[in-house]
Amino acid sequence: MATSREHFSSKLGFILAAAGSAVGIGNLVGFPVAATKNGGGAFLILYALFVAFICLPVMLAEMGLGRKTQHSPYRAYTELGDNKPQWRLAGILATITPFMIAVFYMVITVWIFGYLVQSLMGNLNDLASDGYFGQFVQNYDFVYYLIAVTLVVNVILMGGVKNGIERASKVLMPTLFVMLLSLVVFVLTLDNAWAGVEFYLVPDFSKITGDVVNGALAQAFFSLSLGMGILITYGSYFRRHDDIVTSGKLVAVTDTSVAFIAGLMTLPAIFAIYPDTNPESLSDSSVSMIFSFFPKIFLALSEIIGYFPASVAATVFFLLAFVAAITSLVSIIEVPTSSFMEKFNVSRKRSLLVMASSMTVLTLIAATSFGLVPFFTEFVSYADQSKSVFDVIYDIFYDTILPLNGLLICLFVGFRWKRARLTEELSDGNAAYAKSWLHSYVNFSITTFIPVILAVIFINTVATKYFGTSLLQLF
Repeated sequence: MATSREHFSSKLGFILAAAGSAVGIGNLVGFPVAATKNGGGAFLILYALFVAFICLPVMLAEMGLGRKTQHSPYRAYTELGDNKPQWRLAGILATITPFMIAVFYMVITVWIFGYLVQSLMGNLNDLASDGYFGQFVQNYDFVYYLIAVTLVVNVILMGGVKNGIERASKVLMPTLFVMLLSLVVFVLTLDNAWAGVEFYLVPDFSKITGDVVNGALAQAFFSLSLGMGILITYGSYFRRHDDIVTSGKLVAVTDTSVAFIAGLMTLPAIFAIYPDTNPESLSDSSVSMIFSFFPKIFLALSEIIGYFPASVAATVFFLLAFVAAITSLVSIIEVPTSSFMEKFNVSRKRSLLVMASSMTVLTLIAATSFGLVPFFTEFVSYADQSKSVFDVIYDIFYDTILPLNGLLICLFVGFRWKRARLTEELSDGNAAYAKSWLHSYVNFSITTFIPVILAVIFINTVATKYFGTSLLQLF
């Protein structure tokens, strides 16, 4: 039978849990490389501005909607939308999207866990060898790693909000910060590391184009877990009179800080080992960087500090990536789990059983689409490119639907729930909010230019992903 709504026990618990959902592998590798290739400090400034002036209002809207209704996305939209079909659809999208994103994120997390195990076993030579990753993803041994990751995630989720998600976040997030800072300190002691810092931080505004602006906003939007229903669900775990405005600010600051600090690990490490690196040659893919490039960095590092210390450094890196992936995965899966509990009035245990079973099947399909099963490998074709099941899930649900979900929350707040009610909700727990500049800005931006920007991102993504034409190339 269903239980009463759970709540976070403290502001810190929410901040760490929400930060855990936001801090993922994209922060550790994808963000620093994107910054380096797209203007360095100029990209960082652009990213910070987007977080403050576009992402924060959307974040507060999601959190306010969740706490107001004390429900996950589907029932939140349905309840405040008077069961209108367009708002039910918005709730369905905000529930299905994290479920499907969890599938491809589970695949990557399983790979990370596999590399962590191999690095613990001292197999750094194998991990860094050419073609190893291709062999790794085409080996059914990943099933064992999948079982282990599924158990870890479900043990955390089975504990519920306070004893599962919050308790795990209070352990995992500080651990992540300590490991990250330790690696940064270690990397910055290496010769030529500061060349990487220079490439990372020195602004080059000449590289800022329309596509770079789109990429910076998309990175900020995705990094903060907006459009996934996570912050609506986590907002519903807030108690009345909790200060969600301050909590939202702290989550944004925490996520941005981790992304920035990760750059002080990633780029200096690359330049310390490969002084002649051309930033333009670095892969845009976090997957390629983590599994193909970084093992080579650690193997090259062994020539400087020895094989065993280099293996330890590699192990710490993959453990860091695994913790970041697990905290994100737990948050993502909590959304459909909570929605299923509410929709069918079932216990958390039964809901997790359904989620684990269905997600395992889809994860196996996605994981075998890298050559193991030809039908899944060449699943469809669009924009003159063959796409695997994994590619399709990523393109549709991560790249395309997320900005659409962000657009829908803006439209819902502005034209259905109304700005005055959002203000009332955000003021509960923060009496000064209604008279602040942030209140005025949120009310103005969320019904004017933010939905326009998100609509442009959505349309440009559709044009780029499915028709091979970027609408922003003219800018």
